[in-house]
Amino acid sequence: MSGSFSVSAMKMVIQQLWLGARLNQVKVSHAATDFKQFCLQNAQHDPLLTGVSSNINLFRLQNVCSFL
Repeated sequence: MSGSFSVSAMKMVIQQLWLGARLNQVKVSHAATDFKQFCLQNAQHDPLLTGVSSNINLFRLQNVCSFL
């Protein structure tokens, strides 16, 4: 039983290696430049940088009932 498991496990490893070999590789410096450019282009839409308007903020404090 363990022999068949190891063969099937090795087949899966080889399959993953073949899939990885087919991927298009990009240099880290090029990927970092692209990522930085993407971040700068989309910074105006990032709520962590611009904040969230209070009228659409779902996590704002709700008015508390002062009946009690």
